[in-house]
Amino acid sequence: MKKILIIFLLFCGYINAQTLDLPQAEKIFSLPVHCIEVEYPNKLGQVLGSTDDLKSPKELRPVFYGCFDWHSSVHGYWSIIKLLKEYPQLDSSGEVRAILNRNITSENVSVESAFFKDYNNRNFECTYGWAWLFQLQSELDSWDDPDAEQWSLALKPLADTLVKKYKEYLPKLYYPIRTGQHDNTAFGLSLSIDYARSINDKEFQQLIMEHAIRLYGKDMDCNLSYEPSGSDFLSPCLEEALLMSKVLDTQEYRVWLKNFLPEIFNPDFALEPGEVSDRTDGHLVHLDGLNFSRATCLYIIAKKLPELGYLKTIADNHLNYSLGNITNDDYMGSHWLGSFALYALMSK
Repeated sequence: MKKILIIFLLFCGYINAQTLDLPQAEKIFSLPVHCIEVEYPNKLGQVLGSTDDLKSPKELRPVFYGCFDWHSSVHGYWSIIKLLKEYPQLDSSGEVRAILNRNITSENVSVESAFFKDYNNRNFECTYGWAWLFQLQSELDSWDDPDAEQWSLALKPLADTLVKKYKEYLPKLYYPIRTGQHDNTAFGLSLSIDYARSINDKEFQQLIMEHAIRLYGKDMDCNLSYEPSGSDFLSPCLEEALLMSKVLDTQEYRVWLKNFLPEIFNPDFALEPGEVSDRTDGHLVHLDGLNFSRATCLYIIAKKLPELGYLKTIADNHLNYSLGNITNDDYMGSHWLGSFALYALMSK
């Protein structure tokens, strides 16, 4: 009954299925532009090996020092690049392009790369931040733009370093990490296989596919009723389902998904958005991100299996719940949520 009501409201125009148009792009664009050069507050997340490591965020990470933490800075850059490719008028003054030229240099990237070779921080941002760096590199690689070509060349050594680290890491990962936050294995693999395919790295792609099947191929009966946890921004069940949609062919995936999430094949399947009680709380506001990432998963799953087209309505509901709430009003949400909203909108 609830599903019928949502469909009726969508049809009547009471719930708008949001799209990525220029006004929406302007709103999302403003969020990372506002923070990529904001050094403080900053959550460094590193291990200190000596007093030599006591430096400012900008000294430690001269490219990705803004937006509160390293991974948010990385996907903030990704959002900016993605939107500039689609809507160049967003930077008619050239101010943002100047920031990118100032920050994404070979000299700065060499400092970033050296950090990942430090023994005490060899697993820094594994694998969440790595995967977002791949997304950024992929956008730069595919942009026919003179500046973007220079940024791509500058950043490539870091991307290559992280691919190497990923190839070393996966065989040692005996069990998947199934949390609803940064270290979720399926999320990292999902973004990374997209990158492997974009650069035609067949070895990396094959490695991801083999280990995804090893880690998840026999999974059954994922229970969505236990989701979300109080500060999730990823759905462990849906992120796994999304990853396997990229790994298995359509018929294999249909069989696997019926074993893994049988309830999703019921046309009356319902899933309510995560409710956010306090958007100034850095953990509670994660649930807005959960709504965006759930929407992404549901859109892509429905594309893989068109008979599940009703999932798009549920995805729209999640997207609509949180999209109007991403603003510059509070840094705990504004420094990262725009990227998740953009990724969901792109997946429709």
